[in-house]
Amino acid sequence: MTEETQGQVERTLVLLKPDAVARGLSGRVLQRFEDAALKIVGTKMKWMDAEFTRRHYADLEERLGSEVYNLTATFMQQGPVIALVLEGYDAIATVRKIVGSTYPDQAPAGTIRGDFSHMSRGASVTVGKAVANLIHASGNREEAAQEVELWFAKDELFDYKTLAESYIY
Repeated sequence: MTEETQGQVERTLVLLKPDAVARGLSGRVLQRFEDAALKIVGTKMKWMDAEFTRRHYADLEERLGSEVYNLTATFMQQGPVIALVLEGYDAIATVRKIVGSTYPDQAPAGTIRGDFSHMSRGASVTVGKAVANLIHASGNREEAAQEVELWFAKDELFDYKTLAESYIY
């Protein structure tokens, strides 16, 4: 985050992946974001089909290869995901801090991945499965804008005031 983008209200996409949903962690994960005064402005549950998975992970195969893409696609299609759009000051960086490192074994205690998962990259390779890391969070403003637009129509996003906003903002 640059100085020019600090302190701005942002929207970001968060996906509670199939492992988070199947393990019944959705409420506990959502609570972490609300505790940080991030506002939920959109939410839905969706089963990702092959075409939608390809659209969401459009650059993954190019960046990390077809094996990583295929493992990720299979993982994301094994159960429903819960998609959220969160809003708040510096929401993208705040969410990523709360979520923790991509590899749960490297995520500090106190982060979602550090507290609820432990899978390492090595374990992923050994078992031939995607890293079960519970959650996806947009990495930057451009990615967040693209992902929010992919997952949500404008009429599925809401503007409203929370009680916390009167104290925090």
